[in-house]
Amino acid sequence: QVQLTESGGGSVQPGGSLRLACAASGFDFRFAHMRWYRQAPGKEREFVALITTTSVRNYADSVKGRFTIFRDNAGNTVYLQMNSLKPEDTAVYYCNRATPELWGQGTLVTVSS
Repeated sequence: QVQLTESGGGSVQPGGSLRLACAASGFDFRFAHMRWYRQAPGKEREFVALITTTSVRNYADSVKGRFTIFRDNAGNTVYLQMNSLKPEDTAVYYCNRATPELWGQGTLVTVSS
């Protein structure tokens, strides 16, 4: 079955860290550009990070220097390491395969004291 499954969300205090994982199945992960998006309450879904098949990375300005995207092709998994978390990072985080488009179900990250 072609799917993406996110994990690793949770609640953390400001300044804390979380690592999200997105496990891919049903397709050849090595040939997929992968992205993370997020959607905060009452807001539109927004781009967070991209990693290409050759591990070229791109980030939204709001997370540069704090978040790192990386991939494990042997394990068919893409990760998002999130450091120095802020309350405004609170959102549901979604994994995405760029082409053809495929979305995971999302994982909730809450940053609050």
